[in-house]
Amino acid sequence: MADPVYETITRAKNQARSGNPEGAEKTLEDYLKTDPYNNKVRLVLAQILVKDLKDKRAALMHLDIMLDIDPEDADARKALVTLLRVQSKNRIETNGHYKKLMEQCPDDVDLMNSYAVFLKNQMLDFRGAAEMYEKALSKDPKRSDIHYNYAIILVKEMKDYESARKHLEEAVRTDPGNRDAKIGLDRLIKKKFSGSTERKGISGLFKK
Repeated sequence: MADPVYETITRAKNQARSGNPEGAEKTLEDYLKTDPYNNKVRLVLAQILVKDLKDKRAALMHLDIMLDIDPEDADARKALVTLLRVQSKNRIETNGHYKKLMEQCPDDVDLMNSYAVFLKNQMLDFRGAAEMYEKALSKDPKRSDIHYNYAIILVKEMKDYESARKHLEEAVRTDPGNRDAKIGLDRLIKKKFSGSTERKGISGLFKK
């Protein structure tokens, strides 16, 4: 027997991929009229609203409904923070969602990296971001992108150039194709470890 949820989601995704996101939205909304508590279908609807229809407000409404239905729905909460984290006016609410997610998904390295970026950019909590990067790297020490992100804080906010150098070196070692890390390491060495008696400024070390 065919799974109606699977069929609905598959049909909607195919419609969206073929350039008919409005049809995909209708397919999902029609299904939700018969099964309004189905969070799998509602999540796909929220994703299509954001990606294909550029309707962030409607997507947020559906994600809020999902958390009303199931406050422990980590997928809904992750999607929610992705939309909320870019605006500073949402920083307190978003931080609360991140804290809840860290309880739900304590081993999610991508989540830790995302939370660290949020703490740095929106909360200006550089120590908290550094601690989150340390935690992420303790779980997955080969994540070149996290070594690089951590190095940015170590240079710009903590002026810990020696530690930053180690993380940049590790970023390059674990991923020789990480161009940003190579450039950052080269500039850091030239400006802070060249042996020059003149201590050059660090501005412009990393890309904006």
